[in-house]
Amino acid sequence: MSEIETADELQRREFEEALEVKSLRRIISAYLNYPEAAEEDVKRWERSLTKLPPHHKALLSHLPSKFQKLRWCITENSYFIFEMLKMFEPPLDMSQDVDIRENQHLDDVSGSHHFSRSRNLSLCESTSTSGGVDCHCLAEPSSKETCNGKYPAPFNKEQEVDDCKSLPNQDTLYASACCNGKVSSSPPEWLDPSLQLHVPLVDVDKVRCIIRNIVRDWANEGQKERDQCYRPILEELERLFPNRSNENPPACLVPGAGLGRLALEISCLGFASQGNEFSYYMMICSSFILNHTQAAGEWTIFPWIHSNCNSVSDNDQLRPVSVPDIHPASAGITEGFSMCGGDFVEVYSDPSQAGVWDAVVTCFFLDTAHNIVEYIEIISKVLKDGGVWINLGPLLYHFADMYSPEDEMSIDLSLEDVKRVALHYGFIFEKESTIETTYTTNLRSMMQNRYYAAFWTMRKKTKATFCS
Repeated sequence: MSEIETADELQRREFEEALEVKSLRRIISAYLNYPEAAEEDVKRWERSLTKLPPHHKALLSHLPSKFQKLRWCITENSYFIFEMLKMFEPPLDMSQDVDIRENQHLDDVSGSHHFSRSRNLSLCESTSTSGGVDCHCLAEPSSKETCNGKYPAPFNKEQEVDDCKSLPNQDTLYASACCNGKVSSSPPEWLDPSLQLHVPLVDVDKVRCIIRNIVRDWANEGQKERDQCYRPILEELERLFPNRSNENPPACLVPGAGLGRLALEISCLGFASQGNEFSYYMMICSSFILNHTQAAGEWTIFPWIHSNCNSVSDNDQLRPVSVPDIHPASAGITEGFSMCGGDFVEVYSDPSQAGVWDAVVTCFFLDTAHNIVEYIEIISKVLKDGGVWINLGPLLYHFADMYSPEDEMSIDLSLEDVKRVALHYGFIFEKESTIETTYTTNLRSMMQNRYYAAFWTMRKKTKATFCS
């Protein structure tokens, strides 16, 4: 009997690993399919132009030149993406042959296909002393585990070459060794095109969202949003923890850390800060920026090129953005800063996390839950008695409108009900307000989506308060 149980356990692990490899391949393939999908957009715009009558087309004679500029911008974005992927070290063997369909009978063994393991991605301490779619959701469809805790070799600066050309097509990322006078080192074997999957366009849309998120977290242009969302949180932390010690800094957890800027800013205030992120899309990018940036403004991206809507001018749409605005390793982080990849519920429901954190900061995070009650329960459990929970964000509920055969669970509570649940789990309100903010918005767009986000500070009751 024990041998059968051992075999079942092995089957389950193999099946889960196969699922994760396939999920990660899909995400990497979405990044690699970015130039092809972007080129298809440009071709569609070109086809529309050809359908115009001659006297209308004559009025728009500048558009062919614009389309060529768009292609150049796509190439620049593709070069950034490829360099980012080359620095990523997959946690699993990406070259293995995986066919999930042959293992569907393992569903009964594997259960929900969720992954509880977590991986830490600390910033290397040796170097430290839309206008368009609102992409406030970048969840993965399958895997619950993210990047591993190892770091690739140091970034190699590009060597200049002459007569370089690169046009967006299916092989753009592999041809990007010749791009804007730069040459890239050879890609790892797991980036071979034969290992990539055909992915739906919705996956590539997530890549476009990542590019806009880079602006929010790591560009001067995103400073306005960071001031709206991050500054109130940072000021509240400074007020609540005025006497921070370098020898024993207060510990702050940041679930839904995204590309890591808020967690880094908290670390720079003198906290032992840990960001937690579930999305491989996010973790691949944040690890690249945090660990492999050589200088501020090292990279140039073109985040607004994917939509012609609500543009005041072509120059606004085609404008470059330099990233990052700071060199993360020189920002003055506190020892112990880290990024932990994994599902928040599975990682922090572990008993070892109980009563560990002095503060939990949630920014545009609560509504990413299938079950927001569970989120609040875990936040209460991980906080020390008397610890504080600072929250800022809306209640968009990312799974509320998902209609699928699996019928995704989504508990969509009003703000009033969220507060009632928080009180049940031992929180006391200390401060509450509403903050108007945007999310990954193009500052020069004619359309500006705004949230009236809930901002609060709650304190977890002490045991003595609970008993009284």
